[in-house]
Amino acid sequence: MRAFLIPLALIAAPALATPLTPAQIAEIDSIAQQALKETGVPSASIAVVTDGKLQFAKAYGKQRGDASAPITSAAYPIASVSKQITAAAVLLLAEEGRLSLDDKVSKYLPDLTDADTITIRQLLSHTSGYRDYWPQNYAFAAMEKPVKPLEILDRWAKLPLDFRPGSQWQYSNTGFVAAGLIVEKVSGEPFMQFLQTRIFQPLHMKVGDADHDLKPTDARPFTRFALGPVRAATAPASGWLFAAGQLLTTPTELSKWNIARIDRALLKPESWAEQEREIVLTGGKGSGYGLGVSVDQIRGHARVQHGGAAVGYLADNRVYPADKAAVTVVVNADFGNAHNAIADRIEAMILGQDPETATARAIFDQLRQGQADRAKFTGNFNAYLTPQVLADHRASLMPLGEPQSFVRLRPARLRGGFTSEVYEVRYPSAKLIISMRAEPNGGRIEEFLIYPEAQ
Repeated sequence: MRAFLIPLALIAAPALATPLTPAQIAEIDSIAQQALKETGVPSASIAVVTDGKLQFAKAYGKQRGDASAPITSAAYPIASVSKQITAAAVLLLAEEGRLSLDDKVSKYLPDLTDADTITIRQLLSHTSGYRDYWPQNYAFAAMEKPVKPLEILDRWAKLPLDFRPGSQWQYSNTGFVAAGLIVEKVSGEPFMQFLQTRIFQPLHMKVGDADHDLKPTDARPFTRFALGPVRAATAPASGWLFAAGQLLTTPTELSKWNIARIDRALLKPESWAEQEREIVLTGGKGSGYGLGVSVDQIRGHARVQHGGAAVGYLADNRVYPADKAAVTVVVNADFGNAHNAIADRIEAMILGQDPETATARAIFDQLRQGQADRAKFTGNFNAYLTPQVLADHRASLMPLGEPQSFVRLRPARLRGGFTSEVYEVRYPSAKLIISMRAEPNGGRIEEFLIYPEAQ
């Protein structure tokens, strides 16, 4: 699914500003409203944490498909964002010595394929080899009928493994169903009851079960077939989400979980670190995943994140623990990619623009004014930038005004001894593509060509 680009005014504001400035709040409003307009997604709900505190929470659009005003207290299923909380339940039991992450699955679920070689850690890190029961982005035929967790395991976790445990990373909802059942066996409680008493109540979080607790005032699901009209979506029958993605809540409530991560509360600091430690495969390659969370770096900042997709809903939850910041976006549509696009823009706002994009934007601003800092360019590109070329840049670009967005489409690659990057610039009535090539390690610009592209 292609990410669309939405407006991001270049407001000079310090990264991680707290509280958010009026200009930043206005920018979030613009980002969300334009996202919904361009994608047709009915609604979005957003929460932003900076300095370890909830600084912003607001809902936009049509949460119930009608003209009723959006409310921040409307809940959305968060789907696979739930996985980190399933993993936290396991970590709580490990802290108490009631299980170990390195216990074999056979200790609890002996009938599963190769259960005596697969560990709980591998269930939580998608390295078990169990076949994913829901790789589709739609509800398949069996989902018309309710299911129990053991029935899912009987059908998918008794198949031959897709790979030797620990040797590959492959997303598997099946592993989290198994982990949820292990929590039930060890704790002696229903899975949701354990989450309520051990996680949600201590954090004062209001969280429900997406199968049973969706209220008329909560966000309703919507979908779209190809480029057809937006239509109401029908959720699967009960039981299909379980510990892989059954939670229902708001970004405001989920922010309490994010703040617990930032503060190293509820779990011991060592347990948080365990969840956020990248799993290394047996061949020595990193997986980019911990226990129920993706882990990476963005603009030099450590990021812990997870997305979620259910029929009629998408979610994106990003935490920057060292920066005491977090961004949560949920939408009531399973198309359009608005949730990621909104989160991308807010992330750029609070963390600051990456240096490469800032450099490219500065060059673009010069050229659109018909100017050139020739010390920054190679001899070849200086020769290319004749007075006529500069005049044409000014005459054609200045009437467009300020860009709505300026985004790098892919990281730099080497070609012919130069780094090669591609940027996209959007205006209300035009879209431009920039091909930029430069000497490695911040050297001079060899090429900065601007092309029109169809909207």
